[in-house]
Amino acid sequence: MSDATHIIEPAREAASPYVRVGSAGARRLSSIRHLVVVGHPAPESFSHALARRYCASVDACGQDAILHDLYASGFDPLLRSEERPEAPGFRISDDVRDELALIRDADAITLVYPIWFGMPPAIITGYVDRVLGAGLTATAVRNNARHSLLAGKRLVLLTTSGATQPWLAERGQWHGLRQAFDYYLEEIFSFAGCEHEHFDSIVSPLSPAYAAECLDRAAERARRTSSTLLSATHERQKRAMLSPKLEAVAEGD
Repeated sequence: MSDATHIIEPAREAASPYVRVGSAGARRLSSIRHLVVVGHPAPESFSHALARRYCASVDACGQDAILHDLYASGFDPLLRSEERPEAPGFRISDDVRDELALIRDADAITLVYPIWFGMPPAIITGYVDRVLGAGLTATAVRNNARHSLLAGKRLVLLTTSGATQPWLAERGQWHGLRQAFDYYLEEIFSFAGCEHEHFDSIVSPLSPAYAAECLDRAAERARRTSSTLLSATHERQKRAMLSPKLEAVAEGD
């Protein structure tokens, strides 16, 4: 198997039982779907509030939002030896196949997590290692191979921090995060684009006015992403409709 195609095709069975549906309580028939993955251990956290608001906004746009709490589902972030693509007896674990099935049906993947000690939580980096990077070899990364599962999807990051963004920038942490999680992941996983909305100064007690402002920003980000996906869907549909006509014209010539 070539490095360019060494990506695991997800199982086609039903989605993971740990997935929660967005604000409407039932999946729409929309062909546009957002997978919103939360990496915070406290359900009452502001990260969860942002994720719920994001899903509600997606739902209001007439698109599907699947809310996936990694902690609630018991996701194991530890990469196993046999999951390394170069390892003898390479295989993908069943729980990762469930995660890949969710990704397969998504047009956008939104990761929601806090920045702790200048880094994402271990459960988020583990999700990148085990799920987004499943089956991807180092050679494929070096050769800029197109990712067969993630290519063309959009990546959205909603992050929080207790420190201010200028404080993170002064210490080089913000630049490091942007390089590692925004630009690098966008490139190696062949995402169509990466959008990052950061909410700083998230401390307790949080001002109700500031909390509302942040939640509104999350909703606006969801609306923008939904609009981008809708435009891309319409463009694909238009090309699909024109393609037979163009072929007919070419044959007539």
